Amino acid sequence: PLQASGGGLVQAGGSLRLSCAASRRTFSNNGMGWFRQAPGKEREFEASISWSSGSILYADSVKGRFTISRDNPKNTMYLQMNSLKPEDTAVYCCAAALGSSSSRARHEYHDWGQGTLVTVSS
Repeated sequence: PLQASGGGLVQAGGSLRLSCAASRRTFSNNGMGWFRQAPGKEREFEASISWSSGSILYADSVKGRFTISRDNPKNTMYLQMNSLKPEDTAVYCCAAALGSSSSRARHEYHDWGQGTLVTVSS
């Protein structure tokens, strides 16, 4: 299973770093992604990273503010979130892709973890 952590309450303009811990079986050779779901909205793609870290994708809404990374020996993925805005408030969850590439498509992820709540106050 995947476990996201690191959420919390932060003021607008602040930063948070999310972590996603996975089993070696889930993490190895798989692309990984971060998604978020705000109240009353559908889950949406935020960032994805391939197994080799050679391919990274971001949603336009977070490009330049968020940075995705992974530490393969530790089976852990990260999302550094800077310049946070109130509209970034959501439950953030991580997921493992079906293959080794990065992807924006939810249907290409097969393993979803519990989310962590990020609240950005204005």
